[in-house]
Amino acid sequence: MTMSRVRQLRVVVTADDFDQAVAFYRDVLGLTEQAAFHGDGDARVVILDAGHATLELANPAQAAMIDGVEVGQRVSPHIRLAFEVDDARAATAGLSAAGAEVIGGPAVTPWNSLNSRLRAPAGVQLTLFEELGD
Repeated sequence: MTMSRVRQLRVVVTADDFDQAVAFYRDVLGLTEQAAFHGDGDARVVILDAGHATLELANPAQAAMIDGVEVGQRVSPHIRLAFEVDDARAATAGLSAAGAEVIGGPAVTPWNSLNSRLRAPAGVQLTLFEELGD
């Protein structure tokens, strides 16, 4: 049985401090708001456009290697979000000023990108990466 083609990857994060998370990801990181919905009992959701999405699958050895490059030790949870940005240093500074905890980098990787690792609102671990080119 062949499934139909996937049209969108949507990562759903439950945020205890919803307003803080929206402000961080929309207003500071710069993800564009596509839609917002309200429901009964103060139920709220915001859908943010994060650009092109990919699903990166890594085995434990690869995850440990990436952690070593970006942070210097094994810290990755089961799921980590990675955002390509134009300027990793500026984005890291901006997200840090907005409340994210920098836990590694920015550091040049063996695959020639500039990566930093942050612990962000809603308990999400982020990698920011800037492709440095050839």
